[in-house]
Amino acid sequence: MARIIIVGGGAGGLELATKLGRKFRRDSKNSVTLVDRKASHLWKPLLHEVATGSLDAGVDALSYRAHAKNHGFDFQMGSLSDIDRERKVIVLDELKDTSGELLIPVRELEYDFLVMAIGSTSNDFNTPGVRENCIFLDSPEQAHRFREEMNNQFLKLHANSGQESVDIAIVGAGATGVELSAELHNAIKELRNYGFGDLDSSKLNVNLVEAGERILPALPTRISSSAHQELTKIGVNVRTATMVTQAEPDGLTTKDGDKIPAQIMVWAAGIKAPDFIKDIAGLETNRINQLVVKETLQTTRDEQIFVIGDLAQCTQKDGKFVPPRAQAAHQMASHAYKNIMAMMNNKPLTNYTYNDRGSLVSLSRFSTVGSLMGNLTKGSMMIEGRIARVAYISLYRMHQMALHGTFKTALMMLVGRINRVLRPNLKLH
Repeated sequence: MARIIIVGGGAGGLELATKLGRKFRRDSKNSVTLVDRKASHLWKPLLHEVATGSLDAGVDALSYRAHAKNHGFDFQMGSLSDIDRERKVIVLDELKDTSGELLIPVRELEYDFLVMAIGSTSNDFNTPGVRENCIFLDSPEQAHRFREEMNNQFLKLHANSGQESVDIAIVGAGATGVELSAELHNAIKELRNYGFGDLDSSKLNVNLVEAGERILPALPTRISSSAHQELTKIGVNVRTATMVTQAEPDGLTTKDGDKIPAQIMVWAAGIKAPDFIKDIAGLETNRINQLVVKETLQTTRDEQIFVIGDLAQCTQKDGKFVPPRAQAAHQMASHAYKNIMAMMNNKPLTNYTYNDRGSLVSLSRFSTVGSLMGNLTKGSMMIEGRIARVAYISLYRMHQMALHGTFKTALMMLVGRINRVLRPNLKLH
């Protein structure tokens, strides 16, 4: 008998729970439990679209409880507070409603195998004022907060309240910052079709601030340069080699003493694991609270605990760390499944090797740029435009197929086509 608990229902955690649930659906000796503090799942790379209203989270979000029922695993809603490795139990905090009333008391769940897949949060590097004044696009709730503030600013501008423009500052020119910058300009174009005919890109001032020498620093220079040109073309003010030292209610202050005015500020610079993970249960962690794992994805101090996704510091043979990307989480989920099955059958475990399939960045409806890597391209091939857009969308389709299978994913694609006709292009309520 094996009790498998997966903590975290992000891309990797939910895919692993689904695969194990299907495997043991009719096996009463083994059980699979997914734990998450939220009731529903939304693919994290889509949060910038939720923030601008290009995507309706109410339509695309997936209920953990319903998905668990359909795929043979159990779902427990709650937040992890501790791990007792000797007793092999995890402790979940009490669950309260918005008014503070107790819904579920503190619980303990027993495990034989534990998979940690909590993911990451934004890293503010202890920059003064960031926590108080900036939005972090880490969750649907934060994305909804951004959309509400954005819509309020556009309403004020439309009402001729003396405001000349909507100023938005985004710190961090990784994929999230770059994609959000482009989506904002798409949003203001779409709003013109819904009674805001006086709004145009000249009244939207987006500053994309990056401390490094170029945007998309994790990607090849040619992709970074192409994205930079596209952003400049649509009106984004890209400011590289600019370090933010403080965030205030009315804008950002840079290391050079410049002030970047903004009514809305987004912090998308760097990641870290949640603070409570630091040294949890005596497990080895690094400076950004990630759990250090062996190449088998097991923690260095407990072979019964696996870690996947952004939470894992996994070192490859070349000495480089596996990057915090959705494709890595997807690959780790598949490999953790194989190794858990191997342990259950007393077979040797295999080492995980990250296969970089390339990187794609969506600039909304304006363009898509990136590179593909693998056997078909025989190295790295830069792509952009319509082909890149199709490849970008296919990443989400792969995630859906891992969760729902080919037939249901095809039906979802059909429903998406129908909704393009029935629903507005922007979420307006």
